[in-house]
Amino acid sequence: MSLTTALLLVLAGIGGGLTGSIAGLASLISYPALLATGISPISANVTNTVALIFSGAGTLHGSRPELRGQGPLLRKMLLWAVPGGIVGSVLLLLTPSDAFEKVVPFLIGGAALAVLLRTGPAVSDVPADQIPHTAADLEPKPENAGPPRALLVGTFLVGIYGGYFGAAAGVMLIALLLSLTDLGLARASAVRTTVLTAANAVAAVYFIAFGPVDWLYCLPLALGSLIGGRIGPIVLRNAPAGPLRILIALTGLGLAMDLALKAY
Repeated sequence: MSLTTALLLVLAGIGGGLTGSIAGLASLISYPALLATGISPISANVTNTVALIFSGAGTLHGSRPELRGQGPLLRKMLLWAVPGGIVGSVLLLLTPSDAFEKVVPFLIGGAALAVLLRTGPAVSDVPADQIPHTAADLEPKPENAGPPRALLVGTFLVGIYGGYFGAAAGVMLIALLLSLTDLGLARASAVRTTVLTAANAVAAVYFIAFGPVDWLYCLPLALGSLIGGRIGPIVLRNAPAGPLRILIALTGLGLAMDLALKAY
């Protein structure tokens, strides 16, 4: 591998880590970058999964304020996400790579619409002195009685999808969190990253043991992902929540349309 290719993969990792931290769409940048190096789609998929663990690590380090008080929710979601990641990673290596290609666009498109049309009070319904000016909500909230069953089952299914294919899994999970909990965008993003990083880590261990991980390309991508993932929470914490939500939704819809055109 040339020095130029290595530097481009670092840059792709930074872009993917940043995009993943903010919008849950890291693979939108990192996966095509790996394909451009000439490695096979399956190798690119598993290499990408391993490299993006570092994106999650960087994001989690930067999201500690948003994760404060979310332990009970995270523990319950992880109990569903990790088995899902195991199932998805096994399916990837045992089934044809195009098995989900016709249903994936609808999953991503539906999740993007859910983010765009999030249920809950509009800004105009919130008292003026309570309208958030940034995406962050750093004050600890009272613990809930427990997450709804629909969120846990959805987390398991997203875990399967994330271990199998991965693209826009973050959009799917944040759509569930925004629709089924009272978390704001910054907190929901931090919870999403924690859950998906755990599920992907399990899948990555399986890929490292049994899959064709290309370490030569994985290492520079992982380095960039770590940097981009660490920067993401800073951007998210200080950006307006409304425009960010719209950006996430529109990007997800664009990806869904692109995948639909390729599948049909």
